[in-house]
Amino acid sequence: MGWLQLPRCLRCGQKEFTLSTEKIADSQDENTERGNWSSKSDYLLSMVGYAVGLGNVWRFPYLTYNNGGGAFLIPYAIMLALAGLPLFFMECSLGQFASLGPVSIWRILPLLQGVGITMVLISTFVTIYYNVIIGYSLYYLFASFQSVLPWASCNNQTWATDRCSKVAISLCNVSENGMIVEKDYSIVQSMNLTCLGNITVLKDTRVPSELYWNNAVLRRTDSISETGEIVWYLALCLLLSWLIVAVSLFKGIKSSGKVVYFTAIFPYVVLLILLVRGVTLEGAREGIDYYIGSQSNFTKLYEAEVWKDAATQIFFSLSVAWGGLVALSSYNKFHNNCYTDAIFVCVTNCLTSVFAGFAIFAILGHMAFMTKKKVSEVVDSGFNLAFVAYPEALSQLPVAPLWSFLFFFMLLLLGLDSQFATIETITTTIQDIYPAVMKKMRIVVTMGLCMLLFLLGLVCVTQAGIFWVNLVDYFCAGWGILFAAILELLGICWIYGGNRFIQDIEMMIGKKSFLFWLWWRACWFVITPCLLLAILIWSLITFTPPTYAKKSYPTWATAVGWCMIIFCLIWIPVVAVYKIIKAKGNLWQRIVFCCKPKPNWGPSLERHRGERYKDMVDPDKKMDVEIPTVDSYVSKPQ
Repeated sequence: MGWLQLPRCLRCGQKEFTLSTEKIADSQDENTERGNWSSKSDYLLSMVGYAVGLGNVWRFPYLTYNNGGGAFLIPYAIMLALAGLPLFFMECSLGQFASLGPVSIWRILPLLQGVGITMVLISTFVTIYYNVIIGYSLYYLFASFQSVLPWASCNNQTWATDRCSKVAISLCNVSENGMIVEKDYSIVQSMNLTCLGNITVLKDTRVPSELYWNNAVLRRTDSISETGEIVWYLALCLLLSWLIVAVSLFKGIKSSGKVVYFTAIFPYVVLLILLVRGVTLEGAREGIDYYIGSQSNFTKLYEAEVWKDAATQIFFSLSVAWGGLVALSSYNKFHNNCYTDAIFVCVTNCLTSVFAGFAIFAILGHMAFMTKKKVSEVVDSGFNLAFVAYPEALSQLPVAPLWSFLFFFMLLLLGLDSQFATIETITTTIQDIYPAVMKKMRIVVTMGLCMLLFLLGLVCVTQAGIFWVNLVDYFCAGWGILFAAILELLGICWIYGGNRFIQDIEMMIGKKSFLFWLWWRACWFVITPCLLLAILIWSLITFTPPTYAKKSYPTWATAVGWCMIIFCLIWIPVVAVYKIIKAKGNLWQRIVFCCKPKPNWGPSLERHRGERYKDMVDPDKKMDVEIPTVDSYVSKPQ
């Protein structure tokens, strides 16, 4: 926050001049052409909303439980320092320095402009199916407005089958005439009972929430090859989710920056409510013990898979290399402290993941207690946690519709926050290419983009839609992002120059000591790219074809998945070759030319370009120095 400083004018023809830009108030746009965040809190909440998403709730707790409980926090924290934070800080600094989106930012290194295109294309694929998940949350949210949750039991339900049962095991005795006599709680169907000693085992049973998810919500077919018809109520929920996104973004960051005050903060309120309710339930302690308590297994730290899971979770949960961090940071004022912002958002993201795990496992522990199962038998991740296991647990609570409403409302808000930033990534790219069009027709472009993405997403709300959602997530949200991140690090640190990039950052946040930069140099130059390369190679070596609900995809579907990721990555070599062909000179001269920043690379505003040379002014003789213009910026000595 700075003090308001207005332009001061001198009469009689004297020139108008502006006082230091560091004193411009948050309420004023420093960059009048492009616009800035209305306040620092708008930006921070948008970044937190972008980083904190569904993965914090439905993936991290399961990974923690599956990789040694509390012991998993050790590799998780180390990978945050080695992989997540360095890339996060770099992308925030990059976008803020030049006030450009993920494609135009590659004026810094034209040879790798295809990396920016890859980021935007992958984000586009992801945003298509991500809003489908938001649509699922909306459907469950509306379904919660009933006195009894529709998935609470199998009784008189059209979607239920003869395998539907609340529990899988119940105690029984066998009487003299061979009839089974139940002696414990249980909702069973006699046609599906087998008595072993005094244990009744239900064969191949399905809990109501699972059948409701598959048969009532998705109306799922058996494979991706059986497309079926569009599920009309899911299509309407998808349309509603896109309308919410479009309305929230119709003024860009000026409108989304206000919406996030609710969408980014309220999920924490819901998590706290669920946690408080969860810890008061019987069995909650056992659930939390499985999550991060006495069940912690430190011998897991000797397994390489645990470290790979930690690095992967950090990398993807912080949303680095998707283009969104660059896009959101590009609306910052030039002297914003992007370093402290990066620390704050990364730590908040990680603490949220840990906090969410307590709320999830407390209620899953209660579910295990009620069904007389081990916690390990009710724990799941992804769709099965969000739309099967957790709804089943919530249905067993008093006032179940209230808790169901809160949970799915939280999922809705978590998804919308991430979706806002992803769409803003695309619109920022369009704005950098066609600034005049976006200035006059932002609402039309935003609405048109959302409608186009809605139409593309209709395939994901067919009866085979969940297979498409899983397929796109499996391929597009994986190797492509890792590949783009590695090239981003190598390009900026080894071609543009890491030390030169550090000088750019110091223009914004001020001079720092050599020891301060020692850690960041080590990560940017060596540690982080090597770590990401190892994860990429490991992922490719251990590749297995995608599956969903234990059903394998046909060969053609796997080929479509590879085609999607190839389509996103192919632009990296295509653009590089195009840039080299367009350059002049022999081959080596062309390559060298494409590895140098463009003449218009640098801070967006002229007065910030001149700050690199402000120390050259003699305070006594008041000697003026020529301030570099846009065209002369890179020609001056660095």
